[in-house]
Amino acid sequence: MNASKILQQLMQQAGGQSGNKSSGGVDVKGMLEGLSRQLGGGSSGQGSAADSGLNLDMKSLLGGGALGLLVGSKRGRKLGGKALKYGAVAAVGMLAWKAWQNSQGAKGAAGQSAGSSAEGKPVEALEGEYQERRSLELLQAMIMAARADGHIDAQERELLAQQIDALGADDELHRWVERQLTAPLDAEALARQADSPQAAREMYLISVAVVDEQNPMERAWLDQLATALKLQPELTAELERQAKQAG
Repeated sequence: MNASKILQQLMQQAGGQSGNKSSGGVDVKGMLEGLSRQLGGGSSGQGSAADSGLNLDMKSLLGGGALGLLVGSKRGRKLGGKALKYGAVAAVGMLAWKAWQNSQGAKGAAGQSAGSSAEGKPVEALEGEYQERRSLELLQAMIMAARADGHIDAQERELLAQQIDALGADDELHRWVERQLTAPLDAEALARQADSPQAAREMYLISVAVVDEQNPMERAWLDQLATALKLQPELTAELERQAKQAG
């Protein structure tokens, strides 16, 4: 599989989106309509994206589409109220490490550099098969978090798979994504995928980046995941704080 390639592209796209906080959220429906126009779809005389003055960048649109669909709904609502915390996605590893340092406080963690202990390395510092494994863990966490409120229907599952394919997913990863979109939501099973304490922190942080903590179903999922990952309350609070600041 090429999960690390997909995650890196999503992180890069999130990094670009996090620099623009004035838009009030991403309109998933409009984004998909723009994608259709840019690809030449639609026969109602709308013309191309360039003709309509949208000037959309394909890679940016596809990355935003995949991220947007993770938090979109079948009602096509904007993400202002349920805003994807792009900054948390873009720097998930370093933010998770920083949260751990802050939660340790006087215990001395703040003096350690990222990845210098048995805690595990941030995803951004991993290579090869280790990066691939962590990438799968984080993609799985994102998908499960996005499904926690039950708003991804069959059509959106198909669209999300198409968006990830457009980012370059190979056949094996495509099949894996399809399985994740229909698999039972199981926090314990997800937590067992974490290969280190740092991985557990990243899985929780990226889940926070996807959900709306004010939604009872999504809040319940975060609480289940924190318990399954064996994260202490002070650490989960700091991870959530880091996600909000980066959003």
